[in-house]
Amino acid sequence: MNQNSSGVAEAALKPDRRTLMLGALALAALPRRAVAADIAHIQRLSPAFDRMVAPDARISVVASGIRWAEGPLWVDAGRYLLFTDPPANIIRRWQTGRVATPFLAPSGAAGTDPKLVREPGANGLALDHQGRLLIANSGGRSIDRFDLVTRRREVLVDRYQGKRFNSPNDLHVARDGTIYFTDPPYGLTDGDASSLKEMPVNGVYRWTPGGAVDLIDGTLTRPNGIALSPDETRLYVSVSDDVAPRIMVYDLDKIGLPRRSRVLLDAKPMQVGGAPGLPDGMKVAHDGTLVCSVPGGMMFLSPDAEPLGLISNGGPIANCAFGERGRALFLTANDRVLRVPLRAGWQDRGRPA
Repeated sequence: MNQNSSGVAEAALKPDRRTLMLGALALAALPRRAVAADIAHIQRLSPAFDRMVAPDARISVVASGIRWAEGPLWVDAGRYLLFTDPPANIIRRWQTGRVATPFLAPSGAAGTDPKLVREPGANGLALDHQGRLLIANSGGRSIDRFDLVTRRREVLVDRYQGKRFNSPNDLHVARDGTIYFTDPPYGLTDGDASSLKEMPVNGVYRWTPGGAVDLIDGTLTRPNGIALSPDETRLYVSVSDDVAPRIMVYDLDKIGLPRRSRVLLDAKPMQVGGAPGLPDGMKVAHDGTLVCSVPGGMMFLSPDAEPLGLISNGGPIANCAFGERGRALFLTANDRVLRVPLRAGWQDRGRPA
């Protein structure tokens, strides 16, 4: 698929008036105390937030001492959390009541040259429908599949039209097994100027189980977090561009390709005052609520980009994952992993413990 065939480029930098107003509202709601100090803070921006997170919810630290925490993933089958540390090239596992321990090292590529590869390890994680681990392998420049039982690893895809990917960052698995993923140059030491870079774009891609790869959008400077809406009619992509930070939304056709796109949230106003972070990782709740990184922390947004709540920690929060059968939200926050209790019934759908 040609990068301009979906018509996404011309809409990418044209936020509407409503988007700008929502960005300003989120900025006004940023807790200055939380941005200035290294403390976890939950702020209610809408009454709707109360059904997601209780007013007296307490944030806890479940792991610390990490170079850069990323890619959280809850594995229901083992009741544990996996999270990545791309620069340290390791995946760690955490279980309730225990300390985080190494799970997979190297998590990405072994023996890379730090002069060329800045992040050799895994970044985003997901599970396929057979319970196998899918890895956005930043250092290996591929999407990998790892069997959690046999520990057998294989590369699913590492090229588009014969050219190697830059450094796959995050991924989302559709109901039919299709994998949507982003490919910015963050893993390469020199970014776009890297001698290793073969792709002329920093793309958003779609891999189908038969092995075909489509370029969804090749116009974004820094595509990062990615997620589908519950009905899979929308694809959300965070753009971690410090000049034009935003969250894009793509309306998908029946086969999962974009018909049109627009800016869902312009995050530029949120940067005023030095709020840390950029649009980065995201997840979408069962009811369509977006939980996404923004300057200032992790924000809960309605599907129409109404700010509902904000979790801040005094620094950037890169990504998140629902876990414990919907009863917790885990945040990878710079050098630590946080746990936020969620209201019973919002994400667990009444499932048994």
